[in-house]
Amino acid sequence: MGISRPSRPVLATTAATAGALLFTTFAPGTATADPAPRPAVREGSPLGADRAAKAPERAAERALGDTGAAGLGSGEGRGYPRERKLTVPAENPADKSIKLGLTPYHGIAPRLNALQRVGDRVSVEVAGRSAGGHELYLVTVTAPETAREAARQERMRERIENAPAAAAKDKAIKSSYKTPVFINNNIHGNEWEGTDAALKLIEKLAKAEDRKSRDLLAHHRLYFNVTSNPDGRVAGTRANAGGFDLNRDFITASQPEARAVRQIAIDKQPAVMIDLHGYVNGTLIEPTTPPHGENYEYDLFLKNSYANALGMEAAVNGLGYTEEKDGVLPAVIPFRDQEEGWDDWPPIFTPQYMPFHGAVATHTIEFPMQVNNAEYETQPVAELRRRAAVNVDIAGAAMRATLDYTQKHRTSLIADQIEVFRRGATGAEQVPVSEETVPGVPGIGPEDVYTTEFPRAYVIPAGRGQRSATAAARLVDHLVANDVRVERATHGFRLGGRTYAEGSYVVDMHQPKRGLANVMLADGRDISDKVSTMYDISGWSLGRLWGASVDAVRTGGLKGVHARVVHTASDVAYVAPRGNLRLRLDDPREVAALNSLLAKGVTARADGKGGAILPSSARGAATAAAKKYDVAFDATKDKGREALHRTRVAAAVTPGELFALREMGFDVVPVSTAVLNAGFDWRKADALMVSAGLDRAKLNPAARSALDAFLAGGGGLVGRGAAGAALNADAGLLAAEQVEGNGDANGVVRVSNAGGAITGGAPGHSFVYSPSWFTDLGPGVRVEQRYGTGDPLVSGHWRATEEGSGGPADAAGRASVVSGSAGGADVVLFGTEPLFRAHPKGVFPQVGRALLSVSRS
Repeated sequence: MGISRPSRPVLATTAATAGALLFTTFAPGTATADPAPRPAVREGSPLGADRAAKAPERAAERALGDTGAAGLGSGEGRGYPRERKLTVPAENPADKSIKLGLTPYHGIAPRLNALQRVGDRVSVEVAGRSAGGHELYLVTVTAPETAREAARQERMRERIENAPAAAAKDKAIKSSYKTPVFINNNIHGNEWEGTDAALKLIEKLAKAEDRKSRDLLAHHRLYFNVTSNPDGRVAGTRANAGGFDLNRDFITASQPEARAVRQIAIDKQPAVMIDLHGYVNGTLIEPTTPPHGENYEYDLFLKNSYANALGMEAAVNGLGYTEEKDGVLPAVIPFRDQEEGWDDWPPIFTPQYMPFHGAVATHTIEFPMQVNNAEYETQPVAELRRRAAVNVDIAGAAMRATLDYTQKHRTSLIADQIEVFRRGATGAEQVPVSEETVPGVPGIGPEDVYTTEFPRAYVIPAGRGQRSATAAARLVDHLVANDVRVERATHGFRLGGRTYAEGSYVVDMHQPKRGLANVMLADGRDISDKVSTMYDISGWSLGRLWGASVDAVRTGGLKGVHARVVHTASDVAYVAPRGNLRLRLDDPREVAALNSLLAKGVTARADGKGGAILPSSARGAATAAAKKYDVAFDATKDKGREALHRTRVAAAVTPGELFALREMGFDVVPVSTAVLNAGFDWRKADALMVSAGLDRAKLNPAARSALDAFLAGGGGLVGRGAAGAALNADAGLLAAEQVEGNGDANGVVRVSNAGGAITGGAPGHSFVYSPSWFTDLGPGVRVEQRYGTGDPLVSGHWRATEEGSGGPADAAGRASVVSGSAGGADVVLFGTEPLFRAHPKGVFPQVGRALLSVSRS
């Protein structure tokens, strides 16, 4: 056992507004220390729904239509610098940065244009566009390179990833490969100051003539994502124009800003990265508390991240700010100073995603002086600008210290990156952290040891007997987009005791980015007994939640598998040549295809099993839809049951749910208590979905009467969580008592589906976040789905409350989804979270089917 970590208070979190996390400070012995943990902000509050109600539809259209990082490429055939004259946006006096004395978004392009003209070190590329349409600027600072030298650097980068054993012996890589460093700024739009610190540093490096700076640029490439969230920077919001917290979107990558950073990670392959945030006083510098992500090569990661953190701490504290003079407390390193509450378990944050692409030192840095939310509105401008200037200074110190660390350890950092890829490519075991394996890092104990056993391969089976082929294609394309190597079998094969058809996809886990493949496809782990609280989600498995069949093969070799590497999934589009047509509704694309057909007036009927039946006369329209959405229409003799209708949805939901509804092609009108009180024309809606932001008790008499008339007149209700159940109860509809579980719980759960129109053929797993279930069901209430018996949690964190209730044992076997008719309305209630942050794609159709089933004709 290693030396025990010093006893420190648990991270305390408190909310100022929905969607914002604020933090108190934890240094023992100070007046500001607060050892009592408070719950972190949970998605789904009324403010979240108000933001969803204002999210422009074009933001969702842009995000759904953008499949990559527009404009960012390898730069093949080009050297450095790569000057690009940026289009200067129109001046926007409403930009929230201005009040803080910081650079408004419209001021960034002119500065970068000017800096590109200073010498020959600064290059700018457009890495993509935000959901709100703003350009994303990626700046490269390095010594000039000829096209030939840039090509040589690219070959060395590829060799490091794809031939790591050879790269480890390559003297040219050791002597002349330019170590990549990535600095990401302003991913939370109202945490502004990293952008200004980056601009200052870029300008300094563009002009510097000292020996140290010249050496730095001769042996490194420095990449700056100047503002990762320009939408939020302008608006003063944490989220982008679509209402998404971008620092929760990695792995899902629903938003174009996250996809741009993903492409930077793949193309530039940084060894070191830092992500600039606010506001924690004193400055918080990762590495984190347990639990640590089990798919990292954590020994290599901790060695470098902790050492770099010490350098940043010294640089920040060395600026001379004090609590007495400036209100600034000494820096905090969670790994050293805290027991739990700021973990690196989920791969949804930028610094927790980057290690899977070879970064061996990554950090969230939270500068100390709060200037957002209530402080932005209440503090004098002079005080806000003083605080912002302090934060810019601290962010700059962290950046410079990181460059110093990288410059000093350039060779060993690349050697460690090569080792990460070598272990993946050879299937080597992970190295558990200890005082022996990570010398120089104090306080390593058993609570820090997290490793996993990687399977030999994953197989995504082909064949009509498998779950949705559309879902399988979506999953394969997503893996490939994340630079995971996927192969497609050219012949049938047998593996792990199972027989697979030609066309099945194989993910060989002897590959450089095995950690990323496993973090996506594995079930994950129940870590409820490891810590008392988690910073964010604890389970996310794409293998269980994205709708495709995924088999883990634990043992055996792949010699008998004949396959070729794919760069995109094979087309699924198919329409049977004769007979009526059946469209499965197991994937969002299939629901979207149906909605597009209904919008065109095509006749469709429910098949009673969760699918749709089209008459043979619709074959032409089906052919167009199959091609557009990459879905399959199979032949059937079934003529179908009740008619399906185009469904217009009034939605009081979170931004992630709104996005998911639009992904499924529903015509959505966002609503909230305020929207209804202002007067809403219910003729615009066929169904109402409620999960947040709509409280019937707070409606004025006219709005309440209009809502009740809509429901009594056959308008359907789909409710999710506490808000949906409360509306159902307050309106006197379905006889079902909602029981709320532990509000801090989340993860992947086992479920048992009853079949039928809503859950027929649905996956045996779902997702929960503040789970609930239903009891005391009245006559006519149908249980569509139940939590699994025993312990339903597969992966995540779900404990009983301190009172001993609300845990997974209480939920086991209980109804998680119920339906029925009451008061003139068809109603479906969800205790699970099937659309959470636009993530669990394979569970989306349950909501889509529910909306179609409750829609009034």
